[in-house]
Amino acid sequence: MKVYELQGPDGIDGMRLVEKPVPTPGPGQVLVGLKAATLNYRDLLTVKGGYGSRQKFPLVPLSDGAGVVEAVGANVSRLRVGDRVIGSFFEGWLGGDPDEEKMHTALGGALDGVLAEYRLFPEHAIVKTPEHLSDAEAAALPCAGLTAWSAVVKLGDVKPGQTVLTQGTGGVSIFALQFAKMSGARVISTSSSDAKIERLKSLGADLTVNYKATPNWGKVARQATSQGVDLVVEVGGVGTLNESIRATKIGGTIAFIGVLAGQPETPPRISLMVMQQQRLQGTTVGSIEDLQAMVNAITQNKMTPVMDKIFAFDEAKEAFAYMASGKHFGKVSIAIG
Repeated sequence: MKVYELQGPDGIDGMRLVEKPVPTPGPGQVLVGLKAATLNYRDLLTVKGGYGSRQKFPLVPLSDGAGVVEAVGANVSRLRVGDRVIGSFFEGWLGGDPDEEKMHTALGGALDGVLAEYRLFPEHAIVKTPEHLSDAEAAALPCAGLTAWSAVVKLGDVKPGQTVLTQGTGGVSIFALQFAKMSGARVISTSSSDAKIERLKSLGADLTVNYKATPNWGKVARQATSQGVDLVVEVGGVGTLNESIRATKIGGTIAFIGVLAGQPETPPRISLMVMQQQRLQGTTVGSIEDLQAMVNAITQNKMTPVMDKIFAFDEAKEAFAYMASGKHFGKVSIAIG
């Protein structure tokens, strides 16, 4: 089988296509013929060696993949050959609260990822693909989809009539918009592109703000809601945190996810967050139980992930470069099988 490997922290140029034997599933294992994978910003950091000294090399990149069960090992009872499936981001986080051991089982980081024609999974780390989704759409779910689900539904506990603010048009932000609308919430979305803003409106965004034209978008969001938003899905990091604090109501929540905006021009206004009794909630994907709950909701609501561009398997480096350009709207996918 063909497999991409990172040979070291040398960026995209350090990724090599190699050949390895197709593995045989052991007890409790499932061999999946991977059909599609998707990219996350986290994968760009991994390729650059941004996950610290514990990252092993060589490493198969990418956490998010979907495919078809090709073979099963002994004691596998829930899955059959031919089942369409999705792998979990954290193989060892079955449910409950996170801990160090569970979070050291992430694909494409601590463990080899899915940029390969085949991969072995433990049976417990697999969920079935919703019938209405393509393999590429299903491959968008394990990281970006579940991170947004955790931010909006599980940890954010968004209720009908509340207001959620999303930032930009990457995978997590688009999923967050979709899950917020599914939950009956009003959504305010920001982007630096007027063309992308029109697409956000078509997905149900109730209010949109161009953050380049309106750098004080937090004030605009607060004024539009009279008291502030209930939840901000913060993917910019400390670079956008001040505006998120300004946008959030007293007692509201900021789901802190990403680091896309870099360093702030002014220090974060932590004192204002304290005075307004806001909650800063770190959000890192979720468990296998959470993945199944999200898949159930997506199936029930026939929700479809927003896909941007699909690259061929031999165009994997081009896919990384396109993701890094920031031109995408939704998820960038690589077709494998």
